Amino acid sequence: MPYIILGIVIIVLIFLAAHIKIVPQATVYVVERLGTYRTTWNTGPHLLVPFVDRIAKKVSMKEIVVDFKPQPVITKDNVTMQIDTVVFYQVTDAKLYTYGVDRPLSAIENLTATTLRNIIGELELDHTLTSRDLINSKITAVLDEATDRWGIKINRVELKNIIPPSEIQDAMEKQMKAERERRETMLRAEGEKKSSILVAEGQKQARILEAQAQKESQILRAEAEKQATILHAEAVKEQKIREAQGEAEAIEMVQKALADSIKLLNSANPNDKVLALKSLEAFAKAADGKATKIIIPSEIQSFAGLATSAKELFQADVPKEN
Repeated sequence: MPYIILGIVIIVLIFLAAHIKIVPQATVYVVERLGTYRTTWNTGPHLLVPFVDRIAKKVSMKEIVVDFKPQPVITKDNVTMQIDTVVFYQVTDAKLYTYGVDRPLSAIENLTATTLRNIIGELELDHTLTSRDLINSKITAVLDEATDRWGIKINRVELKNIIPPSEIQDAMEKQMKAERERRETMLRAEGEKKSSILVAEGQKQARILEAQAQKESQILRAEAEKQATILHAEAVKEQKIREAQGEAEAIEMVQKALADSIKLLNSANPNDKVLALKSLEAFAKAADGKATKIIIPSEIQSFAGLATSAKELFQADVPKEN
């Protein structure tokens, strides 16, 4: 009997343990009681009432990334292309997600395809290829509004690949090749232009520098010649000044000597005969010059008389011998 009771207790404990549910992080459980929505379990342990409650759906609250297969779309200029999309969504309400739509992923995929066709149908091929951001934002806004009643938040939609027809791809490749060749030609021409400009600028600068060098050389040469002329003029001036000073000093010395001789004569109290002799000497010096005309003073009337006076004077000065 005790073993039976123990067995029953163990069975009950196992049964209860089987109905204790632990909800993991970032997950919620939608619970039904007798086929009707009862509650939503969040993270943590919960007890499921046997035979009454059941877990209708386990919903992940993480952001989910879904890559949908390429969808055929037609542009405004009637070009058919294949576009595949990547949708980033997150469940915000587990109850609406469970009961709001059947097969929510399929619903999102179909809604994405129809919205994409509507948007691309308003754009031409070239605009479609260059307007990814615009298309992404439009699809995201439309899907987010449509999935609110399903408890789904569309965070972002990205166009993964845009695949135009093969003939369009060939034409685009040829166009891109021609564009690259055109750009290459433009870049080469631009490089040659810049090179020519740099060469011309270099030659211009060289000429300017050469002209400046010649100008400075001429200025320096002229300055040197000016300085040489000034120095030569200064030297000539100095020479003339010294010569004039020498002549002045010579004249001064002559005048001084003459004055001294006059003083000596005056101190010696010369007689008329001495004065006549001095006049004769002065006349002789004047006659010895290069003058072509000589004016004889009126005082000198006779050379003989002067000579006789001089002779007598010298004889008088000579002492007589015994």
